[in-house]
Amino acid sequence: MVAGGRGARFGGAEPKQLLLLNGKPVLLHAMECFFACDSSLSMVLALPEALMDRWRDAVRRYAVSAPHALVAGGATRFHSVQNALSAIDGDGDGDGLVAVHDGVRPLVSSATIAACFEAAAREGAAVPVTPLTDSIRQVAPDGASVAVKRENFCAVQTPQAFRLDVLRKAYEQEFRSDFTDDASVVESAGYRVALVAGNTENIKITRPEDFIFAQAMVAAMGSQSSGVPGGNAKNEEKNEEKF
Repeated sequence: MVAGGRGARFGGAEPKQLLLLNGKPVLLHAMECFFACDSSLSMVLALPEALMDRWRDAVRRYAVSAPHALVAGGATRFHSVQNALSAIDGDGDGDGLVAVHDGVRPLVSSATIAACFEAAAREGAAVPVTPLTDSIRQVAPDGASVAVKRENFCAVQTPQAFRLDVLRKAYEQEFRSDFTDDASVVESAGYRVALVAGNTENIKITRPEDFIFAQAMVAAMGSQSSGVPGGNAKNEEKNEEKF
C-alpha cells in the first residue's frame, strides 16, 4: 500500500491519506478493502516519515487491528515500492503474489482485488482497467491534435498484482521518469501485463472534487447496506474532521 505522496495537487494542510471519510482516515478505508477480501493477507504500508507518528496515533485512535508493517516512502512512487518490496519476506522464487495499491483509492471492490490476484497467478502480472467514456484526442508537440478511437484505450487503476519474482526483477531497474505505475516498470523488464475489469468507483483521490465524490459514494453505498468498509455513513459533518 503506497501512501508516500505529498498531495500537491490536492492542496490544503491535511494530507489526503489522513482525511476522514465516513469518520475514518482514507488510508484505513483502503486497507480494510483488502482485509475484507482476504483476512490472511500480509500488508506493508509505505508512508512519508513525517507522517509515521500521526499514523501510529491513528492506529490507536481507530483501534486498527489489521496487521501491517511500516516502511518509509521514497522520493517517488517507484522508490516507495522498492522500499516496501524490501520488507516482504521470501526469496522471490515465484511462489508468492504481491499487489501494489494506492492508499488514496478507498473504494476498490473485493471483486477487483480478487480478479487481479487470480490473473496475476495465471499470467504473472495484471492490472484493473475501466473503459473511457469521454471522447479523447492525441496532442502533438506543436499543439495540433487529432481524434482517436476511445475503444483503443482504457483507464488504469490499482491494485496492480504480480508474481513476487516478476515484480522484484522489474524493480532491479534504474528509475526512469516514464515509470508512471508498476505495470510500466514490469513491461520495461520484458513482461506482459494482463488486463482485468476494475470497478468504476475505485477512484484515486487526487483533487478536492474526488474527495467529495468519495463522500457521496460512501454515503450512498452505506445507505444501501452494501458493506462498504467503515460501515454505514454517519453524519457528514464528521467527514470534515481532522486529527
